[in-house]
Amino acid sequence: KKLSKTPANLPTPPPPPQVLVGTPQALGFYERVFHSTNKRPCCPPFTACKSLHLKISRFSAVQVLRRTGLLTSDPRLRDCVHQMRQATRDSTGPVLMDKKLFRRCVGNNIMLLTKAFRKKCIIPDFENFTYQINKLYESAQKQEGGLVADYIPQLAKFRPELWGVSLCTIDGQRYSVGDTKTPFCMQSCVKPLEYAIAVHELGSEHVHRFVGKEPSGLKFNKLSLNEEGKIFVTSFPYSNKAERFDFVMEFLKSMAGTEYVGFSNATFQSERETGDRNFAIGYYLKEKKCFPDNADMIAALDFYFQLCSIEVTCESGSVMAATLANGGICPITGDRVLSAEAVRNTLSLMHSCGMYDFSGQFAFHVGLPAKSGVSGAVLLVVPNVMGLMCWSPPLDRLGNSVRGIHFCQELVSYFNFHNYDNLRHFTKKHDPRRRTDDDPVSSDGVRRRQDLLTLLKSCLKMHKGKFSQQSFGFYLILRTSWW
Repeated sequence: KKLSKTPANLPTPPPPPQVLVGTPQALGFYERVFHSTNKRPCCPPFTACKSLHLKISRFSAVQVLRRTGLLTSDPRLRDCVHQMRQATRDSTGPVLMDKKLFRRCVGNNIMLLTKAFRKKCIIPDFENFTYQINKLYESAQKQEGGLVADYIPQLAKFRPELWGVSLCTIDGQRYSVGDTKTPFCMQSCVKPLEYAIAVHELGSEHVHRFVGKEPSGLKFNKLSLNEEGKIFVTSFPYSNKAERFDFVMEFLKSMAGTEYVGFSNATFQSERETGDRNFAIGYYLKEKKCFPDNADMIAALDFYFQLCSIEVTCESGSVMAATLANGGICPITGDRVLSAEAVRNTLSLMHSCGMYDFSGQFAFHVGLPAKSGVSGAVLLVVPNVMGLMCWSPPLDRLGNSVRGIHFCQELVSYFNFHNYDNLRHFTKKHDPRRRTDDDPVSSDGVRRRQDLLTLLKSCLKMHKGKFSQQSFGFYLILRTSWW
């Protein structure tokens, strides 16, 4: 009787099961729900299925959500998750989402969830993409070479078998595999972030009065005037000495979307006790009057040691990298953290000199901005797509993570992420931004249709609203080749 009142133009879906579990069928049902949504949480499938008593378990909803790459810890879904948990607390048995609860949970997140379930995110088929990431992870895990850094005592305590990879796309899709919750010190991975903050606060012109742009070609701790931009940046007065560390920490936490960012005092003390070469470099720079006016060299070195001792996990580090990939906007909070100029300049320097003496090889073979650290971390940015953090303590002779380098090389060998990969004419590589390997990039298809409409409007304007034989033929050619 209720179904008979359904509008005639509303298709009646097949009766769903009482509880949809996290299966491809469940994902398909959710996709149909959101495909039928017109910017409103009240959608036809639920209306049509009202008399069928459609109920979906909370567990199934979370499982299907994770297939899209969105996590329940995402700050944008805080209200949705709160509603689900509230329903769990108020229920005496298993929580089943009916139409009313579904509407209440997704009401404030309908745009984000619709985008995810319609596969409109930057990585549409996220499940298949993560399957390939797992294969690359397992391949890199087999690399047994390298030694754990021991010149800083705290770094030598990490087990060589530790290995983790986390990624975060510019839409906030996230995936982690391995030891991704273990905190480790950023070491040199903090340098590009420190530089980005300086440019954001002081401007590129002021910063580059003291910091160059050319890779030195020298070892990272070489006693040279061409090597120590890292110490110069810590001497810039973008806040007073007492508040400087807290100031940078707040920036890094904003980049990480409030994910874990900590500090290892033990590593800081180890850095100071074994930092003779850095002190020697500092005094050499001071003798040559390289520091800005009124800069305190000892305070700058202490601040440098503090920054190197900042802790992250692979998960929080990947969000930092994704903020750089997203032009300075944190993908999981939507907050602008860095200016576009600061991000562009930072990625440029990471591309040319971010991997110690391996920078040229890395730029040639991987072709992406990256920064490595002696803790075994590799911060990798795929501009306008995603950020990654790889971590494994064993290092090669140049100070880069053995597994991290291998993973980055294999990633670019399989996916066309290299900066100079051709997105239109490739045969061997895969583009995860495509729905299938044979279809055009979805965003490119949208642009083509927009270009077509622009051309058609131009034709109408040129011919005063009427198609000539030539313009109509041109329209048919465009429609056939583009649509």
